[in-house]
Amino acid sequence: MTPSIQSKLPQTGTTIFTVMSSLAAEYQAINLGQGFPDYPMDERLISLVHDAMKNGYNQYVHMAGLPILRERISEKIHRLYDTHVDPSAEITITPGGTYAIYTALTAILQPGDEVILFEPAYDSYIPNIEINGGIPVRIPLSFPDYRIDWNEVKSRVNPRTRAIIINSPHNPSGSVLTEDDISQLREIVKNSRIFIISDEVYEHLIFDGKAHLSMLRYPDLFERSYVCFSFGKVYHCTGWKMGYCVAPAAAMAEFRKVHQFNCFTCHSPVQYALAAFLEDEGAYLSLGTMLQAKRDYFHKLMKQTRFTALPSHGSYFQLYSYAQISQEPEADFAIRLTKEAGVVGIPASAFYKEAVNHQVIRFCFAKKESTLEEAVDRLIRINF
Repeated sequence: MTPSIQSKLPQTGTTIFTVMSSLAAEYQAINLGQGFPDYPMDERLISLVHDAMKNGYNQYVHMAGLPILRERISEKIHRLYDTHVDPSAEITITPGGTYAIYTALTAILQPGDEVILFEPAYDSYIPNIEINGGIPVRIPLSFPDYRIDWNEVKSRVNPRTRAIIINSPHNPSGSVLTEDDISQLREIVKNSRIFIISDEVYEHLIFDGKAHLSMLRYPDLFERSYVCFSFGKVYHCTGWKMGYCVAPAAAMAEFRKVHQFNCFTCHSPVQYALAAFLEDEGAYLSLGTMLQAKRDYFHKLMKQTRFTALPSHGSYFQLYSYAQISQEPEADFAIRLTKEAGVVGIPASAFYKEAVNHQVIRFCFAKKESTLEEAVDRLIRINF
């Protein structure tokens, strides 16, 4: 008798990203769907990894991450947010930001715990909650500005609420938290058992002179937070799958209990390289300016099309309305755009558990100018 599996994620199938990437290959389409750059990363960082490997730094490092790398991260946090974080007890290096989010939820959730999240949402959040026996509580962001309705949040909080997931800069909309958002969040979690899972992988990709309002800025919020970051998004090396999590010592101790029996430790040569590269503040502080220039260039090009831009103040992404082109559902439009125009975008409805249809599609502008130019040239010619 062949053993069967009772799925822990029975409603989960192949992600839209896999579907669209396969279509991109089949139709030789320009892929503005997934969030990865097509321009080269910094050669200095590549050389540092090579040097680390040649110098023999190829064996396990500490379970929580290379100590000098954690020290560099702590120094960076202090410079940016005027917060002291203990590198030995409050920082753990992880194989990517998504892993950090999953591990934080695994550490805190018990069956029946509720987690508030905001849709559209990064597609890992709900499966991460459900596989740990939690209950996702989905609250829609307002359309088209994608702001949080804090009155709705207050109405959904109850004794079972264990966590709120925050994502700023936000994927897929590019919206960012404001000081009013911080005040509202503070009021809700004060004197509660609620943790904050703060997805800050686009920490440095923020535009228009806005400040990144990290949970690390606010001692009262940080004391109940797991703050998750990505080196891949910062240094244009998404395939390296390197990130880190920052949390108070007691919360991090529980995080590491899960981490040590899952990943245990991350790629050693890359950690040595990142520790050295973090000494160059300009390499990450200049990212917002560079990506804003790409956003603005793409926006300028897109004015030649019938797509309408929605505001984006951060991340790799901008949402565009196609309401002047078609009224068809977002997934259908995205597939047809790939097949007939040769350009891949991701339907915003893919970031909701129950599909909506605002006639909105997400494009990634973290591409070479020539890639953006060719993509827009194809979009100009669409005849839907």
